[in-house]
Parts: sequence; C-alpha cells; structure tokens
Amino acid sequence: MIDDLYSARVLALVADMPRAGRLPAPDASAEKVAKLCGSRITVDVTLDEQGRVADFAQDVQACALGQAAAAVLGAHVIGADLAELAVTRDALHAMLKSNGPAPQGRFSELSVLEPVKDYPARHASTLLAFEAALEAVQAAETARQKRDTTKARTSPAGAA
Repeated sequence: MIDDLYSARVLALVADMPRAGRLPAPDASAEKVAKLCGSRITVDVTLDEQGRVADFAQDVQACALGQAAAAVLGAHVIGADLAELAVTRDALHAMLKSNGPAPQGRFSELSVLEPVKDYPARHASTLLAFEAALEAVQAAETARQKRDTTKARTSPAGAA
C-alpha cells in the first residue's frame, strides 16, 4: 500500500519541480503551512489583464506528496484563473476527503495522488500548493480591484 502512495510517477514529479523559486515582483504572494507535518509552500503570482496567471513561482519545503501536488500545479498553472484554481482545489479536497473523482482538465494529473485518500495525516500537505495558489490569486485580484477603484476616483473621467 505504501508503494502506491510513493509510486514511481509521484517520485518523478518530485524530481522535476516546475517554477521553483520566487518572483522578483509578484502581484501577490501567499504562504501556507501544514501544521501536522510542517510542510510549507510560498507562492508568488502575477496576473494578466483577464485575471489569469501570467507568471508563477513557488518555494516548496514539503513532503514528497506536497511536492508532487506542487509539481502538477507548477506545470499547468499558467493561464488558470481564480475559478479554475478553486474548482481544482475543491476537487482535490473531495478526492482526498470524500472519495470524489480526481480533478479534471489541465490538472488531471493530480489523479496520481488518489492513494493519499487512505492517509488522512497526509491530506493537508497534499492540498497545500493549491491552497497557497488560490490565496495568492485572490490577493492579486483584490489588489487589482483596489487599484482600479482608486484610479477611477482620481482620474479626470471619474470626477464628474
């Protein structure tokens, strides 16, 4: 059973972490920590004009399962928006916690982590990367909305 958890595919994901590091000037960042095991992931994002991830970096200090989830995220996150990340995080959560189907679409490779459902102590670290990414994108969207509101109030066109 432990061989299913740390399959060759999971270990291959761990060995090739896409978008590792930090961005020099992100729109927002978020850090998440799994209290039980101490896994920590910090995510930096920049968004395009449509609110999609334009650039992404992650500093991953997590167990192999957290690293594998982060590797899938890093490989496919460019172009994702807040809604897609939320749907994926929710599907991953359901897969782990309530025997739901694996996430679909660009993040379908998360299905490799399905055996983690039998190890509740590993759920938090497996979800960490998507939790951090979602929080960072939400923060970037909030910051953009504040800038747009302030710009509209101070621009000549907004001062009618």
